[in-house]
Amino acid sequence: MTLQIASATLYDFPFSSASYRLRIAMHLKGVAPHAVRGINLRTGEQLGKAFTDVTGAALVPALDFGERAYGQSIALIEWLDRVYPDPPLIPEDADAALAVRSLALTIACDIHPLNTPRVLKHLSGPMQQSDAKRADWYAHWVREGFTTLERQLTQTADRGPFCIGTTPTLADICLVPQVLNARRFGVAIDEFERVCAVEAHCRTLEAFTATAPKTD
Repeated sequence: MTLQIASATLYDFPFSSASYRLRIAMHLKGVAPHAVRGINLRTGEQLGKAFTDVTGAALVPALDFGERAYGQSIALIEWLDRVYPDPPLIPEDADAALAVRSLALTIACDIHPLNTPRVLKHLSGPMQQSDAKRADWYAHWVREGFTTLERQLTQTADRGPFCIGTTPTLADICLVPQVLNARRFGVAIDEFERVCAVEAHCRTLEAFTATAPKTD
C-alpha cells in the first residue's frame, strides 16, 4: 500500500540524479506525493520565474507543501526518514549513520556537483570548451570520485550486498543514479568492482528499477 504525502507536489525530472534519489527513497518508504510536476531541465524550464518563485532555486527535486517548498535531495530524504521511519535509510547507531552519510556525501558532494547540466552547459557555453573537452571533464571527475568510493566501500567494516550491510541505505540511493549517469555518458567504470557489484544488487529491487528513467 502506498501512502500519500498530503498536499505535496513533487517537482521532478526523470534524468536528474538527485530526483532519481528521491524517487527511490519514496518507493522504499511506500509513499508518494499528492501530485508530480515535470520540470524539463533540457529546455531550461527550471530557470523560469514560475518555478523559482515556488522553490527558490532552479533545481530539482523539490517538494511543495503549499505554504512552503523545499529542495535538496539529501535533506528531503532525511525528512522522509524521520516522518516515515520504516524502513530506515539512515541507521540509528551513530557510527553506522556516520558511515552511511560519509559514502552518500562522497557521491552527492564530491562527484555529482561537478557534472550537473548547469556545469556542463557553462563549460560548453561561456567557457567555450569543445564537446570532447566537456566529455573529458565529466569522465575525469566521475573516475576520481569512483576511485575514492571504491576504496571506501572496500574498507568498510560492515560489508554486505549493499554499500553497508544487508539493507539499502542513503548510500545506495546515491550510488545507483551516479552509476547510471556514468554509463549514459559512456564512462568506463567496470574496474570499480565493488561499486558495480553494489549497483547490480540494488537493481534487483523494484525501488531502484521502477523509479529509473525509462528512455533517454
